[in-house]
Amino acid sequence: MLTFEEAKRVVEGNFKPQPPDKEEVVLLEAYNRVLGIDVISPLDIPGFTTVAVQGYALRAGDTVAATEDNPAIFKVEGTAAAGEQPKFILSSGEAVEVSAGAILPQGADVVIAVQDGKRDDDILQVYSAVSQGENMHRQGSDIQKGTIVLRKGHVLGSAEIGVLAALGFTYVTVLKFPIVAVFSVGTEVSELGKTLLPGKTFDAATYSICTTVMECGAKPVCLGVVSDDREAITRMLLAATTSADMVVVCSSIDITEIADSVGKPGVVVNGVAVKPGRQIAVTFIGEKPVFIIPSNPLVALLMFQLFARSLVQRLGGRPVSGLKAVTAYAGSRMFSARGSRTYVLVQLSFDEKYRLIADPLEAAGAITALSGADGFVEIPENKQYIDVDREVIVILFRGSAGKG
Repeated sequence: MLTFEEAKRVVEGNFKPQPPDKEEVVLLEAYNRVLGIDVISPLDIPGFTTVAVQGYALRAGDTVAATEDNPAIFKVEGTAAAGEQPKFILSSGEAVEVSAGAILPQGADVVIAVQDGKRDDDILQVYSAVSQGENMHRQGSDIQKGTIVLRKGHVLGSAEIGVLAALGFTYVTVLKFPIVAVFSVGTEVSELGKTLLPGKTFDAATYSICTTVMECGAKPVCLGVVSDDREAITRMLLAATTSADMVVVCSSIDITEIADSVGKPGVVVNGVAVKPGRQIAVTFIGEKPVFIIPSNPLVALLMFQLFARSLVQRLGGRPVSGLKAVTAYAGSRMFSARGSRTYVLVQLSFDEKYRLIADPLEAAGAITALSGADGFVEIPENKQYIDVDREVIVILFRGSAGKG
């Protein structure tokens, strides 16, 4: 049986992902996708010199001698609103009333705020000298045409989608989603939608893993439940590895010998010194990894996060990112399993001192544990326990501490 670190090294050593293909999608479908090319700006932003404040556009040179006693005098020729093309070409001694965001009228080289001048009818008085370029945004000052705005490999969030929209992109080139096939093996598991017979349970693990696959930036394909039959399992493994980039099998029985016979190099990990989940196995059929994990939904989720999460992200060309974590205090003593890296499932709450407390989960069953666990605390192989009130790092299953 391998240690956790040994198992990770073996899996990484056999994993040789191919560069993902690219596809073009409409902008709103590009959220959380990975850019397939560098994005080069097709235009300047702003596309023209604009006004930063409401006030008056004029020539700075006309204010050089302006003082409180001898103000510079301008004739206001009209107004220029945002979104309109100015109809004025200013000459010396002329000004235009402008709103924030308006195009700077031709001939002007400065904008003064409303409160910095005094207007009487169409006459504007300015009482101090101003410098060229004040209160205006020059063309291309935000983004210049021809510059790289977003790099290939960048994950597109809401801010990046806004940037692409501002540049006028309706389509964007992204990396294709990797495909992860997920199915369960066991006589006690029933597919959703079927009548639940005595002794059977619905397939919670497959659906939990499929959702996690989506969170990692891949497309899951749920293949349902396969009975405890060698030929049926073999056919499913062959079909899954043919159509998908990775396979995850949630199994209540040992199918490593079957998986090893399907293709080379075969099983590379068969049992890991971790608790829970020590029966995890990993096989490679060609270059495609197949993870065989326990059918207990919470243990399956834990094993996927520990061993498969980073591989799914790399298949999709994504930066590898771990789960979020918070610092808490142990609510009670947490024990490890001798010789194994132990993961203690915990619930989070706040005590009377407003400290975040991590208590080992006491759940009546697997589904209660699935709904109740906020995260887990890792105890290394060489440590017997974590004492009460010690600081611990809680790796979160959920995005935030506690459930309100």
